[in-house]
Amino acid sequence: MARRYDHTRVQEYWQHVWEREGVYDCPDDAVGTSSGDPSVGDAPEDAADPTYVLGMFPYTSGSLHMGHIRNYAITDAYARFRRMDGDDVLHPMGWDAFGLPAENAAYQRDTDPESWTRSCIERMRDDLEEMGFGYDWSREITTCDPAYYRWNQWLFTRFYDEGLVEYDAATVNWCPDCETVLADAQVERPDGTDRHGPGHGDDRGVCWRCGTDVEQRDLDQWFFTITDYADELYDGLDDLDGWPEGVRDSQRNWIGRQEGARVAFETDGGPIEAFTTQLDTVYGATYLAVSPGHDIARAIAEDDDAVADYVESVADADDAGLSGVETDLTATHPYTGEELPVYVAAYVLDDVGTGAVMGVPAHNERDHAFADEHDLPVEQVVEPVDGTETNLPGKPYTEDGMLTDSGAYDGLASTAARDRLLDHDGAEAATTYRLRDWLISRQRYWGTPIPIVHCDDCGHVPVPDDELPVELPEYVQTTGNPLDAAEEWKRTTCPDCGADAVRETDTMDTFVDSSWYFLRYLSPHFDEAPFDQATADEWLPVDVYVGGEEHAVLHLLYIRFFTRALADLGLLDRREPVDRLINQGTVLHSGEKMSKSKGNDIAPHEYGAETTRLFVLSAAHPAQDFEWTVKDVSTAYEFQQTLYAMATDFAEGADRTDTADHDAYLEREIDRTIAAVTEEYERFRFHRVVSELQRFARLLRRYASYEEPYRFAYGRALRVLTKLVAPIAPYLAEEMWLTLDEDGPVAAASWPEPLREVDHYRIERQLVRRTLDDVREITEVVDIDDPDAIELVVAPAWKYDAYEIARAADPDDAIVGAIMDDGTIRDHGDDAADYAADLAEKGAGLEPIVDGERELSVLEQARWLFEDEFGADVAVRRGGDDDLARKARPNKPAIHIS
Repeated sequence: MARRYDHTRVQEYWQHVWEREGVYDCPDDAVGTSSGDPSVGDAPEDAADPTYVLGMFPYTSGSLHMGHIRNYAITDAYARFRRMDGDDVLHPMGWDAFGLPAENAAYQRDTDPESWTRSCIERMRDDLEEMGFGYDWSREITTCDPAYYRWNQWLFTRFYDEGLVEYDAATVNWCPDCETVLADAQVERPDGTDRHGPGHGDDRGVCWRCGTDVEQRDLDQWFFTITDYADELYDGLDDLDGWPEGVRDSQRNWIGRQEGARVAFETDGGPIEAFTTQLDTVYGATYLAVSPGHDIARAIAEDDDAVADYVESVADADDAGLSGVETDLTATHPYTGEELPVYVAAYVLDDVGTGAVMGVPAHNERDHAFADEHDLPVEQVVEPVDGTETNLPGKPYTEDGMLTDSGAYDGLASTAARDRLLDHDGAEAATTYRLRDWLISRQRYWGTPIPIVHCDDCGHVPVPDDELPVELPEYVQTTGNPLDAAEEWKRTTCPDCGADAVRETDTMDTFVDSSWYFLRYLSPHFDEAPFDQATADEWLPVDVYVGGEEHAVLHLLYIRFFTRALADLGLLDRREPVDRLINQGTVLHSGEKMSKSKGNDIAPHEYGAETTRLFVLSAAHPAQDFEWTVKDVSTAYEFQQTLYAMATDFAEGADRTDTADHDAYLEREIDRTIAAVTEEYERFRFHRVVSELQRFARLLRRYASYEEPYRFAYGRALRVLTKLVAPIAPYLAEEMWLTLDEDGPVAAASWPEPLREVDHYRIERQLVRRTLDDVREITEVVDIDDPDAIELVVAPAWKYDAYEIARAADPDDAIVGAIMDDGTIRDHGDDAADYAADLAEKGAGLEPIVDGERELSVLEQARWLFEDEFGADVAVRRGGDDDLARKARPNKPAIHIS
């Protein structure tokens, strides 16, 4: 038998065993069938405790990186734990295979996107299998398969019929290098904020993929009307208790719901509506400003060269700052009748509010800065309620207060004034959103063709279901949009009238692919619809979803929109897709995020698959960043060797069959460890799981060296240890399980259960730990290097009664009186009164305890730990009326050392 554990020697064998035994296959009767017959697809009611565990599927970039490993180690450990604990577990894997990077990679390598993508998938699947991740590969999906993107197209036509699709001319973000349109969320700003954030002027940012400066273009585009769900998406965030608050805040900010008012200003060029959340400041408006893309600005530019030149100049500027140009228009203030100048200003954004701002320099920082730049008046109309001075006109006053110089509204508080001012004809209550409809058009080849035919007579006609999928033509390298150059492919006939027509040459944003893929895993070969509804209703929401926080306002918002839209189409009974979301932290190396571009990446297999898994799970809480260090990786490696050696040593010895107190302690500690580790797995605190296992392994080694182990207790301990480590280090656990002469793979074994009640395992552990610490402290203080005897005296029974009375009492109660009302306690006279007073002083700070009998039993079983450490005779007894008993407290025994 090998003395050192080497996972590379055994991993291929165990992969074969797992596959042969179907360990990771979620049975069809648990998640419906994979047939195309909907009549047999509704079997999920047979699922026992269904648990859906999912990691965000990888983009097929060519190889796995450490971020992937951390993500999938988390989901794999939890899925294995839940499966061993008796759940039907679905833990699938697939490939996010469409997208521009594959097209770019193919171009650089003089190949086609599909060939490149398929080769990447093959390498990445091998990597995942080598890492020992347990997936149900029978449910594997690949988004570039026509069998998958057929359903993208099917869903598009359903959205189209439902009015959730629009085709509009729009000013869009255009990447000149990628030669494609970018959604707002795919445009990155230098400081990481979105395009709707304050202070960016006309800064258009860079492409999230290649870093090229983004341009603006006017194109006919396809949109999903996600704004129809803005309110529901916003309000629903309050109920996502299992999601990180940071993600929920990001989505709130991206949706950007604001309650306020629209104020109508009349001009010779037509009405201009400005949105404001501070209607109480309306009397302080001294100018009106519209964005360069506003209809009024464009109309003026046709006849005003200065405005035209300004609009053109800011279109090419990275940041036009506080620039602006005054127009010949004036606007009539609806409340005062005064004429206000109208400016075109770059700091007003096209797609925020109405694209127009009523400038109130006295009470808004941006308006104040613009007024300074253009020498506009500053008129205070809100003042502090307490009469304190402001810094006006030098700095704006932006707090609520009391209205002044506001006509009939003078003296009103800001909140009341905002309500009263809405009674005027010039304003009405309004809600605005930062969220814009989801632009899904992409002018690239490697994506799902949009299933629309353009007919001169019939207009936009969806491709019929029986003609789906509209498959991609053969790839030909070209500039611009490759599908537009595919003349033979795009020439077709109209499904409605049969006349000559052309196909839509845009492909879908790849976020469409990933917005519903979690549903396809449930019935990946279902032929009648994208997924079997009965199965989806049984298994959704996804119990645990693990992935990066960077997807907060892209993928994670889109899957929430899709789930709601599918529910409204009658395809689902669920409106939220994910119950619990975990954002894994970053793996750092040399203080920076590990990445190939920085040259500090570590290949996942460089230190061995299992060592890497064990380290990334033990290094930190899943949500925290951690530093990759060789020393810590070595610790993970040596821990594996320790566990393996313990199993092999046991297989060669340990024959004692008579029992002693320390055997009972071990049996109890096995139960306590099962309870502790189970709780940590359930809470996704894998770093604490590893800490618990390390502590348990140290105890077992100490137990084995104290005296020849009791075979039955020690054997049970090693089998429990093997099961507990199995979700984290599966190859190691299988080797240990085999060495311990157990049948079948441990991955298919049941989760260990305590033999006895373990509700108080934390208290019992704390009792032993604190008592050991107290003995150590005493020996140090009185300088006893080699004690002869240690006596542990447990408090008398009446003190436990008094303690529980004090814990149960309300802090405002007369605790001493409540304790002394008990006749049994009162019989102990001054000792009882003194102890009651001590308990009353501690009040609400009293911790839970175990009762006196349990304390006595735990300490008797733990005597060997004291004997082993201090080399002394150890006695444990119940206190009576002696001096030591008077010093003893519940769960804090009196100690005498001689």
